[in-house]
Amino acid sequence: MPTLYLTCGLPGSGKTSLAKMIEHEASALRLTGDDWMHKLYPGISTPEAETGPCRSRVESLQWQIALRAIRVQCNVVVDWGVWSRAERDACRDEARAHGARVVLCFRDVPFEELWNRLSRRNAELPAGTFHIARADLLRWSKLFEPPGAEEMALYDLPDNPAITALL
Repeated sequence: MPTLYLTCGLPGSGKTSLAKMIEHEASALRLTGDDWMHKLYPGISTPEAETGPCRSRVESLQWQIALRAIRVQCNVVVDWGVWSRAERDACRDEARAHGARVVLCFRDVPFEELWNRLSRRNAELPAGTFHIARADLLRWSKLFEPPGAEEMALYDLPDNPAITALL
């Protein structure tokens, strides 16, 4: 049975690093929205990526690929952040309807640590990343709906000990 891994958390929480580890440990197809955004829309700004139509197009296409991969028994790690309960519920329900187990990989990092990590990343701005201002992070932290224990109980546990150790 294939597994869908959803990375959940704010920018700087370590979602992409975790997604890359899961990609290797679980032989999973990794779909990272920001990577595709930069490849498909060179020079796209953080505000354009947030409010323009590009993100929804990329994530919609990635989701269709994820479901196809699940149907052919491939593990998938979706690296989007899934900030709302409604988005997580929709992904979980649809993936299970297509025969997947679903693991939520929640990265809970305090705001100041997020900002410290993003400040360092902003200084280097590696390929595939966006510059993130403190004001944006603060605004996003107010929009983010962290999963509670009752929601976490709706997800499967990873069956790979290496992945369990990462979480």
